[in-house]
Amino acid sequence: MLNRVRNAVSRVLKPLASAVAKSRVPPNVITLLGFLVSLASAYAFYRSMPVLGGVVLLISGFFDIIDGAVARASGRVTKWGGVLDSTLDRYSDLAVLGAITISGLCNPIAGMAAMIGSVMVSYVRARGEVEQVNMSAIGLMERAERMVLVAATAFLGILDIGILILALLTNITVLQRLYHIWRSLS
Repeated sequence: MLNRVRNAVSRVLKPLASAVAKSRVPPNVITLLGFLVSLASAYAFYRSMPVLGGVVLLISGFFDIIDGAVARASGRVTKWGGVLDSTLDRYSDLAVLGAITISGLCNPIAGMAAMIGSVMVSYVRARGEVEQVNMSAIGLMERAERMVLVAATAFLGILDIGILILALLTNITVLQRLYHIWRSLS
């Protein structure tokens, strides 16, 4: 859903990505920095500072966009970079949702369901791609949507409701993706 916005943002950030690429900062370093920023977001949520957690979460999303743009601008796109990025994204997602859950900012069952759904959204996409199924833009809650939902509901003071919605929509997304894979392979 937000892939269209992400592509527009990527075009706007292209000059910045080119400048960073010229500075020879490796894309994987940017990925690692984004991961550290997401851990700072998790810490803010853990300390029951949801607005700060939401702001820092969006900053980590900026790194998530720019690392790939820098890789493309510098001609340093690698399979390892893709694996590292995806792996650290899962750790980031779980750290943030886990921190929200154990801090008491949401119902623990909703928090666990959101964590499971978030990981499964990514897993089902990866599994579909192994079977050569095009998984681009399939489902409601890709990573960008999940980050925006958490940040927006944190800003609005309704993070508990946001996590409940996230739990529901991520698991619906898993079903959407499974159905898409089933249809593609039938």
